Amino acid sequence: MLDEAARAHPAECCGLLLGTGARIDALRPAANVAAEPGRTFEVEPAVLLAAHREARAGGPEVIGYYHSHPTANPAPSATDREHSTGDLRIWAIIAGRQVAFWRDTVNGFEPVDCRASGD
Repeated sequence: MLDEAARAHPAECCGLLLGTGARIDALRPAANVAAEPGRTFEVEPAVLLAAHREARAGGPEVIGYYHSHPTANPAPSATDREHSTGDLRIWAIIAGRQVAFWRDTVNGFEPVDCRASGD
């Protein structure tokens, strides 16, 4: 994610978090098709649809999204909060060399502890 965010700068990078429950097993990069990719993100619909189809066929679930904040901190922005749906998905937000994880709840974004696993 960090390298992808650096390559996309000054635009926001984005993609999907794939796994089970709260365990992230893989990332699926996607094109940012937002009208203003330097200010917001929109995951390429074809990538999202393909990931959901793969999940229905027994593949990993789409458990969340990731995107970068090229000029801000790794916390949900006002735009992120506007697009929040309370669906309990995880959002990974990258800023510089930092990544913070958040859960999208009906009460807003809540921080999530995340740690790397060797498996």
